[in-house]
Amino acid sequence: MKVLNALLGGLAGACAVTALHQLIKKNDSEAPRMDLLGMESLTKILDKVGIEPPEGKKLYYLTMGGDIISNSIYYSVAGIGDTKTVLKGAASGLAAGLGAVLLPKPMGLNEKHSNRTRETQILAVLYYLTGGLVSSAVMKLLNGKDKSTVSIAKDKAKKLINTAI
Repeated sequence: MKVLNALLGGLAGACAVTALHQLIKKNDSEAPRMDLLGMESLTKILDKVGIEPPEGKKLYYLTMGGDIISNSIYYSVAGIGDTKTVLKGAASGLAAGLGAVLLPKPMGLNEKHSNRTRETQILAVLYYLTGGLVSSAVMKLLNGKDKSTVSIAKDKAKKLINTAI
């Protein structure tokens, strides 16, 4: 698979995860707060290396940017090789979701952001699984493995653009 296609697929998966987090947290009090977990993580890392962490919106935007970049790279790994891209995307998404639920406490982070309730845990895993599936689907589309799917996607995109204009 082309490296650019893998990176673009990874970016699509990272954006899907971030969009899910941001949209659902506004409407569901049980939603995972991976943004808060990320800000706590970044603050701890910067403190450890002797850098004064930013606060407020600056910390939030820096965390979101870091999440997009790191998740893009992480999800792009599913594009290594030319086979089983969807399986690798799903597996990486599932692993990331389980890590989001299982790792905060051992890392000394506030686990309530991803472990508050069973719903919170399930949503966290589903967010990252969705990101893995989106990333692998975009990689396959960009690689043109399924010409009919690419054609359908292009037609739908054209209709959407024409409707919006």
